[in-house]
Amino acid sequence: MILLRRLLGDVLRRQRQRQGRTLREVSSSARVSLGYLSEVERGQKEASSELLSAICDALDVRMSELMREVSDELALAELAESAAATDPVLAPVRPMLNAVSVSGVPPERVTIKAPEAVGVAAA
Repeated sequence: MILLRRLLGDVLRRQRQRQGRTLREVSSSARVSLGYLSEVERGQKEASSELLSAICDALDVRMSELMREVSDELALAELAESAAATDPVLAPVRPMLNAVSVSGVPPERVTIKAPEAVGVAAA
């Protein structure tokens, strides 16, 4: 399941890190506690629109830019989730070993190789 608060937190953290700023700097500028901002960045707390506005102001980022990046991340996550649900399942296949006669061949000339793994897509 895709959690919007996690995606939002990831984008906020990347924005902050791109600027080389610390949690302390941004929390002070946004007038929000360091612990709460940390929880928002880790996707543990839902940020209100007022809080997001204050954080965006502190980062000097438009909220529309932030939300566009979150939207792009959400679209990618949905595609990945959808692809994972429709990918064919690879089932292991037990290789068939046939008896081979090596009579008359010197033992030092006989090489036995292990079969390679084979995957079969289930229909």
